Amino acid sequence: MTTRPWSCDTFVALPDATGGGVLFGKNSDRPAGEAQPLRHHPARAAGGPLRLAYVTLDDAPAHAHIGSAPYWCWGYEMGVNEHRVAIGNEAVFTRPWAEAVAREEAGERQRPGVLGMELVRLGLERGGTAREALEVITGLLERYGQWGSAMVGTAHARGSYDNAFVLADPHEAWVLETLGRDWAARRITSGVAPLSNELSLRTDADLTSDGLREAATAAGWPADRPLDVADAFTDPGTPLQVSHIRRRRARQLLTEAAAGPGVTVDTAKRVLRDHLEDTFLGGPTFDAARPDFHTLCMHEHPSGFTWGNTAASLIVELDDGPAPPVLWWCPATPCTGVYLPVPLGAEALPEALTLPAPGPSPDPRDHPRVTHDPASTWWRWQHLLDAAKAPDAREFTARAARLRAAFDGLEARWAGSPPTTGDPAALATLARSRLDEARAQADALAREFGTDPTRALDHRWAPATV
Repeated sequence: MTTRPWSCDTFVALPDATGGGVLFGKNSDRPAGEAQPLRHHPARAAGGPLRLAYVTLDDAPAHAHIGSAPYWCWGYEMGVNEHRVAIGNEAVFTRPWAEAVAREEAGERQRPGVLGMELVRLGLERGGTAREALEVITGLLERYGQWGSAMVGTAHARGSYDNAFVLADPHEAWVLETLGRDWAARRITSGVAPLSNELSLRTDADLTSDGLREAATAAGWPADRPLDVADAFTDPGTPLQVSHIRRRRARQLLTEAAAGPGVTVDTAKRVLRDHLEDTFLGGPTFDAARPDFHTLCMHEHPSGFTWGNTAASLIVELDDGPAPPVLWWCPATPCTGVYLPVPLGAEALPEALTLPAPGPSPDPRDHPRVTHDPASTWWRWQHLLDAAKAPDAREFTARAARLRAAFDGLEARWAGSPPTTGDPAALATLARSRLDEARAQADALAREFGTDPTRALDHRWAPATV
């Protein structure tokens, strides 16, 4: 069974491609049934030592931010801070990572480091611009390294990976790719930049770690050749077809939109919901119970060929306008879900968006399997995904179309009435009212499909019975 976390997709579109501000989007793909709620943290002063999954850091003052986090994780898959800096990460598989795995499997315990998701949150907490966040992440990476499982119940050698990041603010974006403690980054000032689970920087890095060239030489790169980062550091034992098709598909859709009316929030939704529709690969016959490919909107396959589902999706427009930016966050697979508008300036999030609540430990090894919680927004939409597939997966296409007909109308109406106030309490009230509206629609659809939205349909996340 395929268990490696080799799926996620992130992109950024710059103002010349959008006709407006910077647009950031990401699908977070995680093991099926791994709840991924939202977390909201106000700005704060530095506190005591900061305990992460495997290392402890000195704390620092933190900007207010919202992030989408696996239920067990201190860090985030993606998020935005009060200065309109957005960050998302991708698992990548490099020669330094493969060497660390080989040593771990041979019994040589590796020194633990910071997880990529933890670096996302640290960048949001400490970076007032995309460039500042990049410096935060690379500084911590060089000091502490990255190593450790980022999956519940999984050993380090099976659940670890190196990381790549997209960092964006209203003025620029960066692609940052890491290789152990080393890294390379490219500044994005125009067009679109999609990222998936493969190194993409070639000879075009604008910034690198001081030790990158030495690390390339150690990896066998000829000293007399210009350094091609992807060629020098990609692990030859990791197949790339699962990421390369998705990255090329995202670029195709984004480039086509940029050449026409521009990349919009609706474009971003189209990209993140894509199943290769209207392509020679047969997207229109996509079956969410038996997907033939790793698609941008990812679904698990019973054989393990695809290793999980899209657990959450995020879109945000980054600009310098006076209105508070809105995060469009979708729980579970975006093809069956709704992008909920979450104002960045709200004083608090509705509790249902934040469940399951974080546990006392940020170490995934300390967490049991999480089970269905009817009070959780995330679990309500996981139920809807399960309902669309049950009892016969052949019903999925028709049921997914029914979901889209209902939810697309909600999204269009919300987009047409954005927040007009910056008052934190009023924004929180607005977020709650729209969540209530979406949840009522989701529950009605679940009952239309003959299911009870308060109960788990899949035995894997049903609460244990006595």
